[in-house]
Amino acid sequence: MSAQRIVVCGDLEKSMAAVLSGIPHDRLFVLVDAHTSACCLPSLSFIKEVAEASVLQVGAGDAHKGLESLSQVWSGLSGQGASRHSLLLNVGGGMITDLGGFAASTFKRGIHFVNIPTTLLAMVDAAVGGKTGINFNGLKNEVGTFALADCVLVSTEFLRTLDEENLLSGYAEMLKHGLISTEKHWAELLRFDLEDVDYGLLEGLVAQSIRIKEAIVEKDPHEQGIRKALNLGHTVGHAFESLALERGCPVLHGYAVAWGIVCELYLSAVRLGFPADKLRQTVSFIKGHYGMFPFDCHQYDRLYELMTHDKKNEAGRINFTLLRNVGDIAINQQATKEDIFEMLDFYRESN
Repeated sequence: MSAQRIVVCGDLEKSMAAVLSGIPHDRLFVLVDAHTSACCLPSLSFIKEVAEASVLQVGAGDAHKGLESLSQVWSGLSGQGASRHSLLLNVGGGMITDLGGFAASTFKRGIHFVNIPTTLLAMVDAAVGGKTGINFNGLKNEVGTFALADCVLVSTEFLRTLDEENLLSGYAEMLKHGLISTEKHWAELLRFDLEDVDYGLLEGLVAQSIRIKEAIVEKDPHEQGIRKALNLGHTVGHAFESLALERGCPVLHGYAVAWGIVCELYLSAVRLGFPADKLRQTVSFIKGHYGMFPFDCHQYDRLYELMTHDKKNEAGRINFTLLRNVGDIAINQQATKEDIFEMLDFYRESN
């Protein structure tokens, strides 16, 4: 898998025209959800080819990232005459880029697709790196492919359309990138004022976050080794997400990752000596901005069971990505059930 082309664009119209002219295609299709259809698609309608494209729309939110929506996209492509030479633009957040990428990578054994992420989470995580997928059988991203978009067009102007919760959701992945990179970057992310957003400064942080992820993905595109660093916070975070879905009260992915980071940094401190002061600073930042995921000890067994389904697991053992320090990564770390329950105790009791 070669390096992915990512364009952080100041002029979306110019960048879009260059990308479309550089990908030979017979038909153009645009995939959106109900939110991005209303809030983001109008920003692209001044581009003639996009305005004339066939639009496919699915429901918004992670509850729609499943087989039914996937079938809807396949049916839309097939019914409107898409060929193996067609091009799909995925315009939206992580749900759309994951779903659209999976649909494109499998329709007629694979068609061209371009991701245009419109949320912070998609810009720094979901739209880059070549992972696609859907939720299945109550589990996050249970079915999917590794497939790089022909291009990812990142315009931070879309971030001005985000509400606070969705901005925070993406910022959790940026904080994760800080933790697995350098102390300097981690510290500047903790200092950033999320209540009075400087979008110019945020654009620079977004570009840096993308570079961190892409450098790791280029070394290990299929997650055989160091790419597992990107899963910090996700073993527990995905369990929180799955439990929330079972309750019928879905939570935003970034919130679940933030809560998972609290848990997994505690495990890092206990098992690998992650510094207590950095644990306190990070936990304080996360709990101050993301609140708490509500659960009690009666859900511990279910959360543990959900962790056993994590895709990083090997030979029935739950695998965690932990840290010895900021930027000092330890992949393929195991913990006992007792350790995990103690970790969940810490999460519930820490301030």
